[in-house]
Amino acid sequence: MEKSPPQIFNRPLVRRRRARSAANFSDFDFLHRRAMEDIIDRLETVKRDFPHALFDGAGELTAMLTPACGVGSVYSMDSAAARLNGASPGFVADSEHMPLRPQSLDLIVSLLTLHTANDFIGALAQARAALKPDGLFIAAVFGGDTLQNLRGALYTAETEITGGVAARIAPFAAIQDFGRALTRAGFALPVTDVDKVSITYRDPARLLSDLRGMGETTVLARQQQPLSRAVVKRMLEIFA
Repeated sequence: MEKSPPQIFNRPLVRRRRARSAANFSDFDFLHRRAMEDIIDRLETVKRDFPHALFDGAGELTAMLTPACGVGSVYSMDSAAARLNGASPGFVADSEHMPLRPQSLDLIVSLLTLHTANDFIGALAQARAALKPDGLFIAAVFGGDTLQNLRGALYTAETEITGGVAARIAPFAAIQDFGRALTRAGFALPVTDVDKVSITYRDPARLLSDLRGMGETTVLARQQQPLSRAVVKRMLEIFA
């Protein structure tokens, strides 16, 4: 009997964070647009048609999947209805529990949603099962170095002020982990690579604001006591 995957992330909280960010998401979607542009570039090099596609991500970016990159009908999916942002046809579903017919899709695009999946391999296996035998799965996922400077500043500040640290920033998988997960999920000839995007903040508090605007603040299942003002102040000093 297989063990259930560890519950690292609070999935209901993931949905609430995404829903809360929906109204003003377009003001904070620069990373999502950057990742989507890269996905479009890759699709345009494939030189084939995808009559039936699924887009798991921010609904307002669905419009970027056009016939110019070979895409026909697109169904938008998100765990939070508000993040669909009127995309039609669209439906609410969790990437860990996708209500998809087997071998019904030519293309699945996952845009920065899988990093909070507790059953990452299971989510990939569901996507593979929904694809036709020659279907394509393409995803953008936050990688292992994401928020490393903020993580270091927080750990240092909390250690200085309290004498210890608590898990507050989600773990991110390394590229090798993604490749192994795709293989275990049953994908043939998986390809993974890294697109490193560096963003400099003059005001560290703006980074925290951007994370809230993206719906990407902490969603760890094991919630910790809120940070004290002293720790936050010291963290921002170190990060600056």
